[in-house]
Amino acid sequence: MKRLLFGAVALAVLAAPAFAQKKDDDPLMVLEREKKQQAEQLDQQYKRTLDRTRKENEAARSDPWANMRAPKDDKR
Repeated sequence: MKRLLFGAVALAVLAAPAFAQKKDDDPLMVLEREKKQQAEQLDQQYKRTLDRTRKENEAARSDPWANMRAPKDDKR
């Protein structure tokens, strides 16, 4: 019985540093957090670009076929 108790205590002492580590420092959690931040940054950049191109298109609308059409004749 003493051997079993001593073995359990020894295992607990050896395993204690593993349980003392933070869960946030897990490499998979760090990678997941970084991927999420990169995805948010990419989404924000996409939205800014989309808004900027929409504003530019509204300001500079032109008729690409304007010089291909015949002049209007109001003689009818």
